[in-house]
Amino acid sequence: MRTSSKSFWNDPPWGSGDRKYRLGLKPVNADQWLDRKISNDLFKHKKNLFESNYNKVVATTEDSKEAQKFLGTFFGIDDSDYPDLIAEMSLNIQDDLCLIESKGEQRLIAACICSPSYWDVRTKIGKPLNEIHSPVTSLEEKIGNRISTFIKQAPVMKPFARQNWLIHGDTSRFHLKEEEPLKTHPSEWFIRSEKETLCRFHEEYSLFTINVLFEPLKEIFEYPKQKQALVKSLEKLDNDEADYFGGNEKINILLDYLLGQV
Repeated sequence: MRTSSKSFWNDPPWGSGDRKYRLGLKPVNADQWLDRKISNDLFKHKKNLFESNYNKVVATTEDSKEAQKFLGTFFGIDDSDYPDLIAEMSLNIQDDLCLIESKGEQRLIAACICSPSYWDVRTKIGKPLNEIHSPVTSLEEKIGNRISTFIKQAPVMKPFARQNWLIHGDTSRFHLKEEEPLKTHPSEWFIRSEKETLCRFHEEYSLFTINVLFEPLKEIFEYPKQKQALVKSLEKLDNDEADYFGGNEKINILLDYLLGQV
């Protein structure tokens, strides 16, 4: 067992069998907001994408320049080798970055997404949060209004954190759309954990960050309680959530594997 994984397995993102799609935001200290130093491998991953597919990973609206400059002060960055300041900021932290209006329509106005999980920033930029969540109908119904209200009312410079999760067939970071039906055995799959923070850093603007980490799914058998909790969480997915997760076939294969039936 890898000791570096213990903290993940002792407190997995599905908790004791919680519903997967929930707000789940908890306050964190301000010094934990942007403290995740980027590794050499992740730095290279981002740089390579900027050089080969910049327009697939960075998207901004024309009216986002002021917001990017405000955010840049927290990174100590006021200039960039790239067309958008948010790209330069992204190279200084593990996370992907989403810059959102705190008020009004709460549009996504600038983003650098180098590790997408089943979404394409080019189709989301400039849209209000309620439209971004709308493809998963039940997700918008469950947390859409709560997220909107939370951002509007959040105190300035008080960051919050949560964990999201998916299960993928590999450790590839770049998934603009759902994977094809997985042909490999679930013992070769990975839990993709997304540590997220949300901070209203200015009266008008908020930053949402996403830090992607991977854990081999097969290690879950060393943690029986956490395995049962994952089963509970998977069984609670409704049809919309199941489709977004990868479909009922994928979920059934997972459940059979976790319950020792394959």
